[in-house]
Amino acid sequence: MSVAFGAGAAANVWTWWPALAAAVAYALAQTGRAPSQRLPNVALTVGWMFQALALVYDIAGVGDAGGTGARFGFAPALSATVWLVIGVHQVESRLLPLPGVRRVLAAAGLVVVLLAALFPGEMRPHAGSGWLPLHWLLGIVSYGLFGVAVLHAVMLDAAERRMRAKAAPAAAGPLGLPLLRLERLTFRFVDAGFVVLSAALLLGWAASWQAPELWRWDHKTVFSLLGWATFAGLIAGRRLQGWRGRRATRWLYAGAVLLALAYIGSRFVIEVLLPRG
Repeated sequence: MSVAFGAGAAANVWTWWPALAAAVAYALAQTGRAPSQRLPNVALTVGWMFQALALVYDIAGVGDAGGTGARFGFAPALSATVWLVIGVHQVESRLLPLPGVRRVLAAAGLVVVLLAALFPGEMRPHAGSGWLPLHWLLGIVSYGLFGVAVLHAVMLDAAERRMRAKAAPAAAGPLGLPLLRLERLTFRFVDAGFVVLSAALLLGWAASWQAPELWRWDHKTVFSLLGWATFAGLIAGRRLQGWRGRRATRWLYAGAVLLALAYIGSRFVIEVLLPRG
């Protein structure tokens, strides 16, 4: 059983069955609005576990006769990012359930697991450098950390809008936390993501010394450096100028978009748009 899409390797049953199981679980997780409802919360956890299995099967190329090695593309990268965001949400929801956020993340999880099954990416049997696998891993971790930061920034902006609308002297965020604590939590994820992203870029640079053909001034490199510079500017602005509120979150959104364009966007063009053209 295989279905070929785009420029990626053919998807196989080893990827499809956990992807479908995760999709069904994520569909169930979108039901119910009360935080105390057990089924949607359990379904989100089950979907998250099956999504992890689908990622392992897909990236490892299990059952693929085309070769052995790491297989990656825009859809698995997007799926891994959402998987990390859902994992952080699962930890936070143990303290304060957020049914609205749960439904949004479940919908995102449903879309990305099916997308990763349809577009599994390309098999890369020879990395060219021992640093590359770690470079890819840290890059995805940074995507996840910035994704969590964006999720918190959206909640922070929503809480600030409600506060202004009600003209209240103080307000709590959607997590039940004071706005200042929610803001600090948001930018702690930014700081962590920036450190991991910096390490990923350094490892990519180190890999290019072992295999010079790996370094190219392409869209991935340019957008990655622009994203890194944007996050560096955001952190410097907060440290030196005290940036807060919408000004800080706008920089966060801009950096996240640039970083998404770096790998997910460029690989989407290569794997989907160019083959069709």
